[in-house]
Amino acid sequence: MGWEIVRSQADYNGVMHIEELNWMDVEAYLKHDDRLILVVGACEQHGYLSLLSDVKIPLALADAASQQTGVLMAPPVNFGSSPYFISYPGTFSLRLSTLMDAVEDIVRSAYGQGFKRILFLNGHGGNTGLKARLTELSNNLSGLKIQWYAWWMAHSVEEVALRHELRPSHANWLEAFPFTIVTDLPEGEKTPPHVPSDILDAQAARAIYGDGSFGGKYQASQEIMQEVFNAALQDILQMLKFEGI
Repeated sequence: MGWEIVRSQADYNGVMHIEELNWMDVEAYLKHDDRLILVVGACEQHGYLSLLSDVKIPLALADAASQQTGVLMAPPVNFGSSPYFISYPGTFSLRLSTLMDAVEDIVRSAYGQGFKRILFLNGHGGNTGLKARLTELSNNLSGLKIQWYAWWMAHSVEEVALRHELRPSHANWLEAFPFTIVTDLPEGEKTPPHVPSDILDAQAARAIYGDGSFGGKYQASQEIMQEVFNAALQDILQMLKFEGI
């Protein structure tokens, strides 16, 4: 099972996308399942890769998981919190407070309709602050169960990188899937730049990171990328069981 399984309308058989349904279909779904997959990503620079890499990767994983389980997918949240990259054209950032409020409203809407188990597939490190708001919601909304998965931070993905002696980082080989590559990638690797602080304004970030990659190899073989994808997918399939929470 790989990323290529959902690429055209003909491939959507078995995948539960809410945009392919009407409200009556969703009502019927809720009679037998209360699970929902929600992708949260970002529109930000990724070097030579798509500006929507942080959406495309978790969305491809969600597609694959939905095809195997029949769990409904909500439309993705395409914008995240990326204030440090706004000097790169094409990066559109939300304030973290705005993102928190928007996601809370989505969760409350879903919960009120009967969705009680929601799996967040996050594609962007700047969205991590959402976890605090989601924890508050899980305490305030009775019976609500939330799972959070950031694929690039998973131990299973780390194991693939270690096995192939590759350094995972932003906008390097780790995110260079066939569906995120939009131009020819440089050969070889980039020396990670010196970063003087964890907090950088956007102009300083652009001066430090240059092309946008945080360093390491720009690309890996398709076989390795398939290993990464499959490792993350297996994690997600297990989480959709919502065991232990």
